[in-house]
Amino acid sequence: MTEQLQMHVELLAVADTVARDKGIEREQVLEAMEQAIQKAGRSKYGHEHDIRAHIDRSTGAIALARYTEVAEEVENEITQVTLEQGRKLKSDAEIGEFIVDPLPPIDFGRIAAQTAKQVIVQKVREAERERQYEEFKDRAGEIVNGLVKRFEFGTVTVDLGRGEAVLRRDEVLPRESFRRGDRVRAYIYDVRREQRGPQIFMSRSHPEFLAKLFAQEVPEIYDNIIEIRAVARDPGSRAKIAVISNDSSIDPVGACVGMRGSRVQAVVAELQGEKIDIIPWSADTATFVVNALAPAEVAKVVLDEDTRKIEVVVPDDQLSLAIGRRGQNVRLASMLTGWDIDILTEDQESERRQTEFHERSERFIKALDVDDVIAHLLVTEGFSSIEEIAYVPIEDLTEIEGFDEEVGAELKARAANFLEEEAERMTTRRRELGVEDNLSEVPGVTVGMLVALGEAGVKTLEDFADLASDELTSGADAILGAFDLSTEEANNIIMAARVHAGWFSAEELAAANATDEAGDEDEAGDVSINEQGAAPSDGVSA
Repeated sequence: MTEQLQMHVELLAVADTVARDKGIEREQVLEAMEQAIQKAGRSKYGHEHDIRAHIDRSTGAIALARYTEVAEEVENEITQVTLEQGRKLKSDAEIGEFIVDPLPPIDFGRIAAQTAKQVIVQKVREAERERQYEEFKDRAGEIVNGLVKRFEFGTVTVDLGRGEAVLRRDEVLPRESFRRGDRVRAYIYDVRREQRGPQIFMSRSHPEFLAKLFAQEVPEIYDNIIEIRAVARDPGSRAKIAVISNDSSIDPVGACVGMRGSRVQAVVAELQGEKIDIIPWSADTATFVVNALAPAEVAKVVLDEDTRKIEVVVPDDQLSLAIGRRGQNVRLASMLTGWDIDILTEDQESERRQTEFHERSERFIKALDVDDVIAHLLVTEGFSSIEEIAYVPIEDLTEIEGFDEEVGAELKARAANFLEEEAERMTTRRRELGVEDNLSEVPGVTVGMLVALGEAGVKTLEDFADLASDELTSGADAILGAFDLSTEEANNIIMAARVHAGWFSAEELAAANATDEAGDEDEAGDVSINEQGAAPSDGVSA
């Protein structure tokens, strides 16, 4: 009896030791032991029986019993009995009650002991993994320190003390290497459950890593006096960071640079000498793009808000500086602002404007049967297409110097006649190509587009609905590349075609769009360094 009592005490001591060493709850270890004993009991008495084990939490005593359910209808004769049979075993048995039949303690054999050990190890490992996930799941977005533990095919495993993290090859800085035992600081960008257990993913190349480093070095950022609105990185080489101050008396750039550059240099040292341009943020997109391209000087910018493209004109001697080595400067500026940036020299822009002026003038001369003076006046006033002349109010034409109502009305009439004749010609061509009539009923599809589709072999509504937006707008082989469609416009046309083809209803499409918009709003609600913005004055480089 004394020997059995000692075994029970040792059982509790083992549970306490495992719980302490693995950093998990004592209860979880004891539950794992119960399941191990339970499994051994089923191996002895039969796996079909409902065998349960219980360890007394204070004495360590092990109780093993077979449970039989009193059921209204017996589906399993081994684990269930009828009410009549149950009351023979227990006089006051009721439906749904379990009759407990105590079993003698198990004398563990070698196989049973090994099985029990495997169950305990597995359950303890699962509990340890769950503890690790619960501890780190809310730490995504933090910078942590750890020790390099091992290397596996270029991936670094980092010991964080209470868990292990993964630092993949593409998440470290170029030419950066670690040895076992090195201390490493990195950003946790994701924590998720996987089949092999919770995975903690770290990065030293993530834009947020740079932002968090500045938050550690600059108290004003930590206190939310200064905000980081956007970050763009070419890891290990160069980065641009846009900041704004919520206190007009504090210069955001100067605060980030620090006395004699002490703050920014601390970040640069951590990033292996990565150069950092610090730029003030502002709501003015044009100004932000100009400053994002620093140190290059910009002469003029032209924005196209529909396509989120911006043309930047720079002096000839500033072109290489604006583009940067291997396009680095303009690429980072584009990432920082969220706009596609096209850089031209003043000579290139002048040449292109002259070419466009000549092409538009020739188009007006041929389509409207006017002389070059009238055509030049129309182009100078900003008219770029026949449609604009046909559909603008006549007052917009009479405002041009030398144009009266009679001239304006005649120009509108000629433009309308030309468009009508062009539509008839395109319709005839569309029919010659065999493009189905119902394709013309899709909202947003013009007659010219139908001809282009027909020439590309797209002739039925089903053919068109099966296309992707990239096939319409991207690349040299884009079917509708000549019509200057944005990706969003192309998507809208294709979805309208799918509704028209009966793939789904307009209500279902509207519901899906509403769900997407709600998701976008949720994402926009989170403070992120990927928010797009703009900036008003020259930044500072480190």
